[in-house]
Amino acid sequence: MTTKLHARQLWVLALLTLVWGLNWPVMKLGVSGSASLPGYPPLSFRVVSMLLGLPVLGAALVWLKVPLTLPRAHWPEVLRLALPNMIVWHVVIILAIQSLSSGRSAILGYTMPVFSALWGVALFGERMSWRQAAGVAAAALGVVLLLWSEFAGFSGAPLAALALLVAAAIWALGTHLLRRSTFPLALLTLVFWMTALTTAVMAVLAFAFERHLWRWPEPHVAWAIAYNAVGVFGFAHAAWFYLARSLPPVASTISVMLIPVLGVFSGALWLGEQLHWQDFAAMAAIVAAIGAVLWRR
Repeated sequence: MTTKLHARQLWVLALLTLVWGLNWPVMKLGVSGSASLPGYPPLSFRVVSMLLGLPVLGAALVWLKVPLTLPRAHWPEVLRLALPNMIVWHVVIILAIQSLSSGRSAILGYTMPVFSALWGVALFGERMSWRQAAGVAAAALGVVLLLWSEFAGFSGAPLAALALLVAAAIWALGTHLLRRSTFPLALLTLVFWMTALTTAVMAVLAFAFERHLWRWPEPHVAWAIAYNAVGVFGFAHAAWFYLARSLPPVASTISVMLIPVLGVFSGALWLGEQLHWQDFAAMAAIVAAIGAVLWRR
């Protein structure tokens, strides 16, 4: 049986795809710079973005009249969800993107449907339809093509690529845990506190490893930080968790895989990243994966 998105879910998905897709080259420019522009310490880049994004998210909660209070009894559950859904992902991705192209990072990062389906079958007794299985197989083919390319030396960063895959697998498990969480807490409240907890963890890491590199950000870095603060942490995370809770895990993860397609082409256009045939083949496989899950019967 296929999955049909409602109108509101489609609008949220479209905006999420645009914001997150364009963010890959933005993030790459912020932390790696270019031939003429310096980069910024990666952990510190993420921390500043989160610190500026939290008030934006908090203001949205106040405007929507969503309570910000987090009862102490829920602290362990929030930590249990934040670790796989945000903390591991944000630490790994911001470090790995220095060694990989923005487009390739996006494609490898959004391998979640492969792992989401496998976690569902292995841990939660789920059964995949033949279309979902075909979508997972297509996404897996795209991953194999890119890993082959990395080990062959196009980008020369197989360890960064493998780290991204591990982070994607952990994020996929977090999606299952989030969908099955039952404690009485508003979704936006949960997102706010998971973001706050992730900010605190990354701030400690940035202080421990990057404080000697701290400086006032250059204009292009400040612009990238502002984009992340408002677009990613003010909107995209809340939008993603809404989709993750309202759709089955395989559908929600594969449905956002147009994000790396946008990331690949925007990275090539803005940053001049070279595309290889493996990138195009991987994107074709991902589009096939989306269609397998969302195409009407």
